[in-house]
Amino acid sequence: MTRYLLRNILIVAILIVTALAATAQDGSASYNFLNVTSSSRIFGLGGVNISTVENDLATTDQNPGLLGPEMNNQISVNYMRYLGDSNFGGARYTHAAGERGAWALGFRYFGYGRMKAADEMGNITHEFSPNDFAVTGTYAHDIYGYFRGGLSVKFIYSAYEHYTAVALATDLGFNYYNPEKDLSLSLVAANLGGQLKRFHENYNRLPIDLRLGWSQSFGSFPVRFSVTAWNLTKWNLPYYSYKGSEPDAAPELQQSFVSNLFRHLIFGADFIPNDRFYVALGYNYKSRTDMATYSRSFISGFSIAAGLNVSKFGVDLAFAQPHSGGTSLMVNLRLNLDDLLNL
Repeated sequence: MTRYLLRNILIVAILIVTALAATAQDGSASYNFLNVTSSSRIFGLGGVNISTVENDLATTDQNPGLLGPEMNNQISVNYMRYLGDSNFGGARYTHAAGERGAWALGFRYFGYGRMKAADEMGNITHEFSPNDFAVTGTYAHDIYGYFRGGLSVKFIYSAYEHYTAVALATDLGFNYYNPEKDLSLSLVAANLGGQLKRFHENYNRLPIDLRLGWSQSFGSFPVRFSVTAWNLTKWNLPYYSYKGSEPDAAPELQQSFVSNLFRHLIFGADFIPNDRFYVALGYNYKSRTDMATYSRSFISGFSIAAGLNVSKFGVDLAFAQPHSGGTSLMVNLRLNLDDLLNL
């Protein structure tokens, strides 16, 4: 009976993704902050990763199918200094639901600094601070054997000057993990849903996405490799590149098969010599090409993270420089309430 349940769940998931994926074809999605991870480790692995299996609550934010009862009573707090004056932060908590399930609650804040408001004549009238909030509830359950599935529901509130909007999004995720081979395969339908209240007259779409992920280490070699395919609801992802060395160099449209293929892929590897320490490195070709100006940083598209488990808690740090004019830094603090109670 469990096999029939798994089959039916997969069929429903495919139908939902097929029905809603068409809404993402025009590339006009808003709410792209939903794609910014709250995990320093995932940020270091390229920004999107749905298949990294760790006893770390933060790594489950992009795939609810990674959440499990082994994370019981974990708390994860994160802060990111993003591009410009943007500051993001949040926290999550999880608790086991029996031997095969778990639930989690969390919130995130996205602040974009101070901005000036002007009237129709261009006169500055006041300043305001646009921001977004997201409250998330997640439930995951071991389905059968090595398979686990999960569902996240995100309530989103946005306030930009005197305009406000409300949206509801859902992530549906599945994971297959074979611990003997350290093989992880994942499928996620992300950001399904829509606006409940609009800013004004126009409807803003959510960044609906279908993602596939693979992570695996080989033998005793202490490196785990990952490949994540995302933006799978649309194949064509053209961009303009600047091949000249001068500021006035003419941009060239890039939309070849190879270019589109690699803009769908994110590559990552984490070096894990022991349970107390790791270093993660990622390469996101889309991030690099999105910043394809003549002054792009050499390390654009690359990201790095490191983590350390110290006694009762763990700390993770991540760094990326998408453009020479902007650097992103992220930090996570993770701990377990059971460990604190045993102090």
